[in-house]
Amino acid sequence: MPVILSLLRIKNLALVEELEWQIGPGFVAITGETGAGKSIIIGALQLLLGERADKSLIRTGADLCTVEAIFSGEDLQKLNPQLIEAGVEPCENDLIIKRSFSASAGTRQFINGSPTTLSILKHLGDELVDLHGPHDHQSLLSPETQLSLLDSFARADEQLAEYRKHYRQLQMLLAEHAALNTAETAREQEIDLLRHQINEIMSANLVASEEEEIEGRYRLASSSKRLIELASAIANKLAEADESIISQLGETQRLLRELEKIDGSIAQFSSTHAASVVELSEVARALSTYTEKLDLDPQQLAALEQRVSLFETLKRKYGGSIAEVIAFGERAAERMQKIEGRDAELERLAKEIEKVRAQMNRADEALHKLRVKAAPKLSENIRRNLRDLGFRQSEFEAKLDALDEPRPSGFDSVELLFSPNPGEPVKPLRAIASSGEISRLMLAIKSALAAHDAIPLLVFDEIDTNVGGEIAHAVGAKMQILGRDHQVICITHLPQVAATASSHFVVTKEVTGGRTYSQLREVSGKGRQEEIARMLGGKSESALELAATLLKKGI
Repeated sequence: MPVILSLLRIKNLALVEELEWQIGPGFVAITGETGAGKSIIIGALQLLLGERADKSLIRTGADLCTVEAIFSGEDLQKLNPQLIEAGVEPCENDLIIKRSFSASAGTRQFINGSPTTLSILKHLGDELVDLHGPHDHQSLLSPETQLSLLDSFARADEQLAEYRKHYRQLQMLLAEHAALNTAETAREQEIDLLRHQINEIMSANLVASEEEEIEGRYRLASSSKRLIELASAIANKLAEADESIISQLGETQRLLRELEKIDGSIAQFSSTHAASVVELSEVARALSTYTEKLDLDPQQLAALEQRVSLFETLKRKYGGSIAEVIAFGERAAERMQKIEGRDAELERLAKEIEKVRAQMNRADEALHKLRVKAAPKLSENIRRNLRDLGFRQSEFEAKLDALDEPRPSGFDSVELLFSPNPGEPVKPLRAIASSGEISRLMLAIKSALAAHDAIPLLVFDEIDTNVGGEIAHAVGAKMQILGRDHQVICITHLPQVAATASSHFVVTKEVTGGRTYSQLREVSGKGRQEEIARMLGGKSESALELAATLLKKGI
């Protein structure tokens, strides 16, 4: 389902205290008397598109101004990759954009409830809305957009995708070639460093699993002297000394047996005593065995100490663990191999570059042919639309120029040139000063590209400057045609244009309790006929009849 702006909420913006505008598809006309507040709609959209927030626009007496828009349509899901990349909640069938700012604090902006930046808001706005009129948000003035529109008219998507594939591949190969083709001195210095690093790591004969084992053995070995002293002293007191504990317990054991002969009830004490003597004897023997194992060779201790010291040195240089040191050495060896094979690798890359460059050039030739064929057709199509819109002797040209170096869009640049009056040279669109001229020109371009332009919402303001009569009918007809492929919002003073809209809204200004309020309401039937009559100059019987005729003709 195509994307439309389905809802616009405005609170405390200029003369609007609170407005909730539900909008349908097709061509939507907005009318009203001068100064009623029609420009507030444009101002609200500009805020949602990331334009600067002017705090003077906050309604008098209020502190916070908010503007919110809901875009609806299944096609919104095409935006999900860039939303996810920007850290924003993806869309299903609705996209919610909100902007708020206050007199006492800064601005805040949200997309689908997620806080975001103005730059992301601007980028998203370029995908959703084109504002045409005395406004800054005019994507058609961008040379990149002009080329994109020519490609859309030429139906060159497949050829452009093929070119871009080879262009990206070429850029990667050129970057790889440049990185490898460093200065000779720097290359030799890197080789010397790599060779030292590899030799230092390889000569250590490292095994990732040995670090914990070696360090454990070293801690034990470095304390072996003290451990032997303590264990020997305990064993000596237990069993080896003249007055050892076990020898003394032998005497107490003898006395207990004597006692047991007299009083058999203490047999349990005698038995417990005997068991204790056995256990202490086992402890003495175990400690003697322990001291024998600890009796390490001083050379072995020195070797362990040297190994542990080597581990610490390597980890300090190349990683936090022996496993990381080994991995560093492997990467250095790969880099060394690649550098030592530099000449062969450079030769391989050079051949690959030429191959891909040739593929890119062939893809560009196909793309260029389509552009050359489409440019005059697009120019003629736009010229016909311009004649319908009152520029009967104007000139328009989509001029292609060749670039010296390739760009992501090819070797072509396009400039849309226009001259509204006979005898004047064509100039780039961005040099056109008159907002009325450029608005009608944008309408002519949009009419030619209606089936190709992917931006869903077109907003036209002051499209009817210095226009009347049959040209006004033509403007309305163009708007109606555009409304078949896009949602079109047009602020107009022309009854002929408003009569062709699929829906019609009127902005009014009222004074209540000494305060001024702007309001927006939809008109249909008799109310719409009366509004068209007002735009024709009054609500006389003849004006109402003419309004009915215009409405019937506009359907």
